[in-house]
Amino acid sequence: MIVYGTSLSPFVRKVMAFGAEKGIELELKSIGLGSDDPEFIEASPFKKIPGFRDGDFTISDSSAIIAYLDTVRPEPNLIPTEARARARTIWYDEFSDTILTSCGAKMFFNRIVAPRLLKREGDLALADKAECEDLPPLLDYLERVLPNSGYLVEDRLTLADIAVASPFVNFYHMQIGTGERPKLARFVERMLDRPSFKPFVERETAFLERNAA
Repeated sequence: MIVYGTSLSPFVRKVMAFGAEKGIELELKSIGLGSDDPEFIEASPFKKIPGFRDGDFTISDSSAIIAYLDTVRPEPNLIPTEARARARTIWYDEFSDTILTSCGAKMFFNRIVAPRLLKREGDLALADKAECEDLPPLLDYLERVLPNSGYLVEDRLTLADIAVASPFVNFYHMQIGTGERPKLARFVERMLDRPSFKPFVERETAFLERNAA
């Protein structure tokens, strides 16, 4: 199974971490912005990462890929079957994809991607506004909803935890902490130290250090 993209993307990282937790071997094929790689475009016609291939089957979008992986290997169960728990898991996945990651992208692109990888100036005012105004309510929300168990749903590891943890790797690269939010701080520390995340954190950190502005 091949995943097209870069783990600097929270969407790609989420898929890779989910596969690792499932015990599914996924090959990450590096794809940069605007790539014209024909295999990638076949998997992702609109050039959005991640793209995915399993033999002659191709699909894009991280949540669609995860639905496929979860179906081909149901165990360990990471998407609950009980109605309310399943709905909450899907919500946290959506929250991470469309709200938390979107906020983080304003900072990560303008502070990291633009200057270090594209060698051009980013919009630092936009990044600062996102960090100062947009991010704190999202972190407050997570601190409020995190159970004492440290897991978002069913007091165990699920897709909800994997999805929400993924953009925090990007925050880590920007040295953005969780502030005075102890439950969230413990959650992030534990998740990023898991074998499904830690190797990506380390490799990405080394890559960004080599490409420091």
